[in-house]
Formats: sequence, C-alpha cells, structure tokens
Amino acid sequence: METPAAVAAQERSGPRLSTPEFAALVARISEAGGYFDTDNLISNEASFLHVIGTLEEMKIRGGAYIGVGPDQNFSYIARTRPEIAFIIDIRRDNALQHLWFKALFELSPTRVEYLSLMMGRRPPRDPARWEGAAIDRIIDEVSGGATDRAALDDARRRAIESVVESGIALSAADLATIGRIHARFAEAGFALRFTSHGRPPRSFYPTFADLLLETDRQGRHASYLASEQDYRVVRDLQRRNLIIPVVGDLAGAKALNEIGAVLRERGLRVSALYASNVEFYLMQDGTFDSFARNLATLPAAPDALLIRSVFGRFYAHPQSVPGYYSTQLLQRISSLVAGFQAGKYRTYDDLVYGELVQPRTREGKAGRGGL
Repeated sequence: METPAAVAAQERSGPRLSTPEFAALVARISEAGGYFDTDNLISNEASFLHVIGTLEEMKIRGGAYIGVGPDQNFSYIARTRPEIAFIIDIRRDNALQHLWFKALFELSPTRVEYLSLMMGRRPPRDPARWEGAAIDRIIDEVSGGATDRAALDDARRRAIESVVESGIALSAADLATIGRIHARFAEAGFALRFTSHGRPPRSFYPTFADLLLETDRQGRHASYLASEQDYRVVRDLQRRNLIIPVVGDLAGAKALNEIGAVLRERGLRVSALYASNVEFYLMQDGTFDSFARNLATLPAAPDALLIRSVFGRFYAHPQSVPGYYSTQLLQRISSLVAGFQAGKYRTYDDLVYGELVQPRTREGKAGRGGL
C-alpha cells in the first residue's frame, strides 16, 4: 500500500499539463453540447462498485481511462490509476460540474475538507485528525457541521475562483450553472438524489450518502472517498490537470476519435471505458453502430474493459446482485468490437447477454441504495 508520502512524491515528480495545455486539450476534443433529460448531478447506479474486485484481479491499471457522467468515475479512477482520464458527456453541464469537482479537489487536501466545501459547511478545526476516519464518520461530521449563508457564499466564491483559474473559456451563464450546482448540493446535502426533468426522484434511486457508503461484492467500502489514499490518487491527477472534462457524444464524429488521436500522440492505450447505460439509448436512437466504429479506432490495451450498467426495470440479468436496481457488467473492448464487426449486436439484449467478463469475487452483503 502506498503511503501518503509516496503519493505526495509522485505528485511532485509526475507529468502534468500546464493550465494553457489543459484548456487547449478540452477545446480540441469537445463538441457542441446536446440534451438529455436528467440533471445527472450524482449517479443512480447503486451497483457501481460491484466491478471493483474484478478490475483489481484483472490488473486493469494505468494507461487511459474514459468515462461518462459525474463523480462515480473517480472511484474507477482511484482503483485503475490511469496516467490520464477523459470524462465525456453530451451535456455541457456535466463538463461544468467536473470543473467544479476539480476546484473542490484543488482546494481540499483531505476528504473532510472536500465534502465540507462541497456542502457549503465549515470544515472541522483540525482536518488532519480525520484522515484515517471511516467514511460514515466523515459524513456524520460534515452533516453536523456549522452551516450559514456566509459559509456557503465563501465556499462558492472559492470554488468559482478556482474554476476560472482552470483556463477554460466560460461565459457568465456557465459560471451561474456552476453556482447552481454548488447550491443544489448544499441545499440537499447527502440526501441528494439523481433527478429526471419533469419527473420526481424515484424512491429506489440511491442518495449521495448511499453512494459514498456503497460496497463492492466483497463488502468493502470502495468509493473514492472511502479512504484518504484513494482520495489522494484522484486529487493528484486533478492537480496535474490530467482529468479532462469533455463535451461530446460517444457516437459523434469528433470527441472519441480526437481522444484516440491524443492517446496515440502520448503513446498511451485505453485500459477502461465506463459507458454507464448510454448504449441503451444509442440502440434506441439508431447510433450504436457509430459508437462501435468509434470504439474500434481507439488504441486499447488487449485486456481493456468496457464497464456498462443495465437496469432491472428492463432486464433481470444473471449477474444482478439481489436488492439492486442496477447491474454493472464488464466486457473486453476487443470482444465488443469483434462482435460488432461480426454483426452480433442487432439488439440491446444481444449486447448485455453477450460475451461478458464473469465476476471473479464472491458476493458480499448487499449494500445500500437498492430496492
């Protein structure tokens, strides 16, 4: 296990992008934003950690990580330790939220400070004392922390100032959106849930606290905020400008292809790609073939994995864990590309019941956030 000193040494010596390089890379890769009918401030996949043990056992590590959506990506990043990561989403708001996450990481040496700043609370007087604390204790501490308008205004001001320093060209409307995202976390706190526009939150969707307290199949707390070590891994990449927020469509003509070009320039290969349940919608829209062709152009390691989510409302999958509405599946990217080129994927069923990697770890006690 790496010590805090070892992680700090890596940060001092590891490669980094300058602020202008970071901003230029975001602009180079990104496309025009699109619409999707969810706020997506947090995930609705309570099962998102169920693949962690298999990722570790298969030694999926290093290279490049690509993912969609908000902060569940950080838990995969913490365990796969990529050299660079790209978070791609069709919603511009998702990229803005990731700039806000970046600001929180840069301003927060510890987990308790990160969550306090996120929630607009005053952090404890001695944050270092909380470095070894379990995540449930930290949540309790932040939940009970002092909150007032001055604390929230100060947190938002510091976060916005840090976002501006990222070098990304942002409009007044963009900054207002980031302010609204911060306000939403502060207002809802750890009870925040994934929300669809025009529809009330589903009772079976996990809260933010549920997600942070979730476990892998072995019953271990495994989110990026479960340990100070995992938090530092992600913070290190954020501070070196190596988590790149991208506005783009997985099936679009630019973003994934441009990411592939960047990786070839840097001599890197994809090790993991988290697609959530985007493939379901691409199948509905008739654009899955474009995504698969984009995937085929990416430089990928031989054992590179695609992480996908399926939902019980549509599929009672053999790999589902009892008590969970969502299921995480793994498939080798090479298998998906070969199957597509062979004409195997005519329906979503073909995809989610296809040549999948089987879980290699025993199922632990069902975690929080399920049905």
